[in-house]
Amino acid sequence: MPGDPVPVPPSEVPGGGPLPGVPFAAYVVESTPNGLDQGVRTLEPDDLPEGDVLIRVEWSAVNFKDGMVGRPGNRVARISPLVPGVDLVGTVVAADGFDAGTPVIVHGYDLGVAHHGGFAEFARVPAGWVVPLPGGLSPRRAATIGTAGFTAALSLHRLEHHGLRPGTGPVLVTGASGGVGSMAVALLAARGYEVVASTGKEGEHPYLQGLGAASVIGRADLEVDPGRTLGRERWAGAVDCVGGGTLAQVLRTLHYGAAVAASGLTGGPELETTVYPFIVRDVALLGVDTVRTPIDERRAVWDELAGAYPSSQLDDMVDSEIGLDGLPEALATISAGGVRGRMLVHPGR
Repeated sequence: MPGDPVPVPPSEVPGGGPLPGVPFAAYVVESTPNGLDQGVRTLEPDDLPEGDVLIRVEWSAVNFKDGMVGRPGNRVARISPLVPGVDLVGTVVAADGFDAGTPVIVHGYDLGVAHHGGFAEFARVPAGWVVPLPGGLSPRRAATIGTAGFTAALSLHRLEHHGLRPGTGPVLVTGASGGVGSMAVALLAARGYEVVASTGKEGEHPYLQGLGAASVIGRADLEVDPGRTLGRERWAGAVDCVGGGTLAQVLRTLHYGAAVAASGLTGGPELETTVYPFIVRDVALLGVDTVRTPIDERRAVWDELAGAYPSSQLDDMVDSEIGLDGLPEALATISAGGVRGRMLVHPGR
């Protein structure tokens, strides 16, 4: 087929492990009449979807969307069987438009949802999804940033485009101990913002302070008297990784003219609010989507992210490293909100 990648000789394939043309390991989720069947399977190269770039996957990470794919009856997975993993970092084995051995990042678009993703030793994707790994950033640290760090960066872009600047007041991050939240706390603090981190986990306060949070509060500290239409103005801006009732409370306590960048739904997809925050305080609700971000913007954001976090700080955000056989427990854990920072997946382990 025209455009199919041609395997390169073993001497040119970085990273070791199996070569194209032989079976490889992947974590597969498949819908059956009895529910979801999931686990590590052996795939053949022909099982990979069409694409211009064949990649040996070195790292992936467990994201909340991956946990949703593993739930019976979910509406996230759009094909079956499916290899989950909405982000990956690896090296090009063969491609149109990329040299063999080029380190690359892929996330967003249909990866891990309607196109086999990062929970496998190999992946094949369209060239238009591929971001060259920025100089100075190791594959492992790029995976630590991953979709979570990219989401945090886009959230900050949206807020600053709306007018947020350091010195205008405290900026709230909800769900702060999770992947996106941790990244947002560290990124905002590095840019000079006064960050208030909100978490329901009291034991994570030292961790969040270590990332740069000026103060850490509990979920109950966000609540507004239900008898009041609006709460007092507290936040110059906010990054909401939770949704649901938490987002509703944030909207009621933003400064006049402020905005919240929303990207999460761990607190539920429903939003019960009124028009008062919008028409009385002129606040804005900014949706943040990282799936359909144009590739030029995606690559530009990654160039910024390469120097956004100290290496030691990225290492501190890693909760655990697992192989494919550790995914069942990891997916259950992230679905239950039991993860601090990032869980990395090393498919070749």
